Amino acid sequence: MSAALRQDTAGAALLTLNAGSSSIKFALYDVDGLRRRATGLVEAIGGASRFKAKDDGQHQWDASIDAPNHVDALQAIIEWIAREMAGAVISAIGHRVVHGGMLFDRPVLITNEVIAQLRLLVPLAPLHQPHNLAGIDAAREAFGEVPQVACFDTAFHRAHPFLNDCFALPRELFYQGVRRYGFHGLSYEYIADYLRVHYPHHARGRVLVAHLGNGASMCAMRDGRSIASTMGFSALDGLPMGTRCGQVDPGVLLYLMQQGMDAQEISTMLYERSGLLGLSGGVSNDMRVLLASGSPEANEAIAYFVSRIRREVGGLAAALEGLDAIVFTGGIGENAAPIRERVLAGMAWIGVEIDEARNHANERVISSHLSRVLALRVPTDEEGMIARHTLNTARIAPEIAAVSDAAG
Repeated sequence: MSAALRQDTAGAALLTLNAGSSSIKFALYDVDGLRRRATGLVEAIGGASRFKAKDDGQHQWDASIDAPNHVDALQAIIEWIAREMAGAVISAIGHRVVHGGMLFDRPVLITNEVIAQLRLLVPLAPLHQPHNLAGIDAAREAFGEVPQVACFDTAFHRAHPFLNDCFALPRELFYQGVRRYGFHGLSYEYIADYLRVHYPHHARGRVLVAHLGNGASMCAMRDGRSIASTMGFSALDGLPMGTRCGQVDPGVLLYLMQQGMDAQEISTMLYERSGLLGLSGGVSNDMRVLLASGSPEANEAIAYFVSRIRREVGGLAAALEGLDAIVFTGGIGENAAPIRERVLAGMAWIGVEIDEARNHANERVISSHLSRVLALRVPTDEEGMIARHTLNTARIAPEIAAVSDAAG
């Protein structure tokens, strides 16, 4: 499929894609006003694939499809849009790309040269980057000359001060790119913009955001800008995650190498067999399952997860020299009230007092009226952030390209 660049907004639509190892998530927006028309995904690519979607009227679709690869999965999405989203003409496509390295500190139009640079970063994000690139390849094949934009999870963190980006390694390694990059930047950027609109006083202050999900990290923000993150050189560092280890003594890895494990075996263990899954003895990487399990191993995995978050709260608050607000987002952060409660229990020393009733009702404000620090539960919108960046970068509608921060 090929389409010409649209300069009018009648029927013009914008597609966002988030390609994983066995899935492609998508969202469709009208260019005019960035109204979201539909969201969905193709899951289990290469296996018993299913297509799921819902439109803005909450009509839902769920069907088995044949999608042996990302190209076929994207074709199923294209065909559904043509069939169900009357009049939609795809005028630009935005992609989530996990790693932008040192070179990409903002969204960019995708070219052959950009793709070549992104392929060099695959070793830094082996679980994500190859699949992000597979989604880009499939979309370029399907849409020809339609402008496509790469939006990076690392870009939001690229203004960190040196002390928050370096390791205590030989300095020349820092200049070669061995540094802290931080991730989940699209989520943190959305939260920063949300605070500017709804809590402007706090947005100008010292904010700690906890993006907790199968991937988990925390970010310290001052005046809406990232100054420190728990994630480092790769998406392994910091908090324990669903299957990823989080912080680990590098001496452990040296020991495992000395015991005969090779790099691939260690990589598989760190990325796929560790975190909540590993700590729970294989019970699950899903917090919902762990909370319902009641097994000693599941309880210990949860306790470790909470403990590491609490330690990072202290460290990031120190980096901020105080705290004005703490925000929970991501699948666990938004939905797991028991985790939020355990993280904030006994945090009056830092100015946070939780309101248990508000928290268990999943309200937006979960701090008590006595709390000096505002505690919030805010659903993130990475797709909306990608859509805004894509509109501004692709310039598909010059007269409305300067999207306001209040959009979405």
